[in-house]
Amino acid sequence: MKTAHPKSYMTDAERAELRAGGMSENGMYLAESQAANAANDAEASWAWLAKAELPAYTLMSLKKWNGAQFIRDMGFPTANADAAYGPGWLDQA
Repeated sequence: MKTAHPKSYMTDAERAELRAGGMSENGMYLAESQAANAANDAEASWAWLAKAELPAYTLMSLKKWNGAQFIRDMGFPTANADAAYGPGWLDQA
């Protein structure tokens, strides 16, 4: 499991405001990904997104667009897709 965080483009105040509004940790990862994307840092954007628990259909789309190895290399959590599609879904055509 990854513990280090990618580069953040959000200020402490922005993060505090989102947390005060009830944003979940998963939501924070998505917000961080959007902020990195807005700063044109694709590497950090993907790295933040890879920390989030994404819906099964989103992971399936990522597999279609970027390939199974991309999902593995980035370390995306796949529990949701494993439950929806079976544990071997990444290796199926």
